[in-house]
Amino acid sequence: MKNRPANELVRAQATRHLEAYLHALGLDAREGELRGTPARVAEMMETLLAGHDPEQAPDLSPIANADGTVGLVLVRDLPFYSLCVHHLLPFFGHAHIGYLPGDRLAGLGDLAKTLAYFSHRLTLQESIAADTAAYLEDQLQARGVAVLLEGRHLCLEMRGQEKEATFEAAAYRGALADEKQRFEFLSRLRRDA
Repeated sequence: MKNRPANELVRAQATRHLEAYLHALGLDAREGELRGTPARVAEMMETLLAGHDPEQAPDLSPIANADGTVGLVLVRDLPFYSLCVHHLLPFFGHAHIGYLPGDRLAGLGDLAKTLAYFSHRLTLQESIAADTAAYLEDQLQARGVAVLLEGRHLCLEMRGQEKEATFEAAAYRGALADEKQRFEFLSRLRRDA
């Protein structure tokens, strides 16, 4: 984040609030292993929530599609980590991103940066898929974008049902919203897995 003095002020305020929260739970943040925890958590949360800062939006570096590539470009198993907006617990997994190029091609780093930006928020898995797809469609001027996220949610595993499960959320934009094109994306994922 770019505005360091303001962030240090926010971090100090967050640290005080975390100390008060631990105190409300009957814990003393000044003793033993908890010493320094509120400050560490405040600093960590600044990183984990950087996707809420519009100034941190990824600056993509697409290249010209000189060869006229028109077929589906697919990257699978990009890891993502996020925090559930409802319980502040982590959810994580892998994303599969495909796009139909227009005049521009994305670097793999562009896809990973975009996914990371929209993951570093208090959010829903469905929102990460939708926001990533919309951003890539716009920035790449792609003919279509598909984003499929497979994730595990600790809010399900640590509380509530206490069961491990994989949750899928997907977003399809442009030509990849068409059933036939979407089928190609999904069948390539399954066939090549």
